[in-house]
Amino acid sequence: MTFGCCLKKLRCDRIPAVIASATESLGYWIALSQAPGLGAARFRLLESHFGGNLELAWNAPQRELRAAGLGGKVAKAVLEVREKVSPERELDRLAKSGVQALTWHDERYPGRLKETVDAPPVLYCRGDLCADDEASIAVVGTRRPTDYGRRITSELCAALATRGVTVVSGLALGIDTRAHQATLDAGGRTVAVLGNGLDSVYPSENRRLAERIVADGGALVSEFALGARPEASNFPRRNRIISGMALGTLITEAGETSGTRWTVFHALEQNREIFCVPGSVYSESSRLTNRLIKEGAKLVCDVRDILEEIGLDGEPKQMPLGLAQPPERKPQPVDPEEADLLRHVTTEPTHIDDLAQMNGCPIAEVSSLLTMLELKGLVQQVGTMHYQLV
Repeated sequence: MTFGCCLKKLRCDRIPAVIASATESLGYWIALSQAPGLGAARFRLLESHFGGNLELAWNAPQRELRAAGLGGKVAKAVLEVREKVSPERELDRLAKSGVQALTWHDERYPGRLKETVDAPPVLYCRGDLCADDEASIAVVGTRRPTDYGRRITSELCAALATRGVTVVSGLALGIDTRAHQATLDAGGRTVAVLGNGLDSVYPSENRRLAERIVADGGALVSEFALGARPEASNFPRRNRIISGMALGTLITEAGETSGTRWTVFHALEQNREIFCVPGSVYSESSRLTNRLIKEGAKLVCDVRDILEEIGLDGEPKQMPLGLAQPPERKPQPVDPEEADLLRHVTTEPTHIDDLAQMNGCPIAEVSSLLTMLELKGLVQQVGTMHYQLV
């Protein structure tokens, strides 16, 4: 498979037509989608067999489910889910949580994601999805970026934001965090794809960032139902949504063992473009990006390298006053805990263990506080677990 962008070949008719209204049976969509093994392909078979009426599918006997093409194991899984999940209770939980559930047939369901073979039947959303998200780029990379990786990610995401491009990422620590933050600081729009239910935020260090994404007009999305925990197996699946929502995927910094490999794999399967920022041949953190460039990924040194490839306008959009550039004034800590920790951070690199000892707090708490201070542009990580004032 080549790296070329073959969007014209993508089929928009992979989702079968329905007779019954999907919105009327939303509870059944949610309940059925929680059956293990009932993925996109089998869900289409089920929907087609029952004419789009998933209430019939929910109440069907096992032999009818097998006749729909589910197979004995998956049909049994559907029966087992009936004993645990109530469609009515699922709708009630949604209403109380403020989370929306979108099916394939909802006009708010991301169009580019819908074009993919394994688009999730139900997509949960907190915040707003809009038509502008069709012009989007996924930005992913290592959870342990270097100063170079953080800087280039910030610069490229800010440039994309000022040109009206939505930035999609996974809310993970590292490159994902930097991508979301830089986009917001530039007054842009960003969407975070989570690997757990939207009634919680993982990692917890990014809870405030997640709140800001929604408050600033972006969205949190997930294919996982409310209450779903962030299991390790969820994240490779999550990555197909990140790449599927976007015109292309930009990897700014990633090593060979990075989970970014899954996003690259899915992007290629979806015939989406791959963009990579080159790095030092001596840097472990750039091994994957350098190899992908060697194999045919688009080399990116400037935002125009991305925009020209996907056919978007390279001129900055008119942004509201004060949003076209990242704010020059550094924000101040919003709570006493951050302010107290900041007193111990100097212009010289200090290890997190030393900061924890000086501050008298557990390492986990100090790590969370440092992440927030870094997001606010007050401190920066230099080297392994060393921090200093910006």
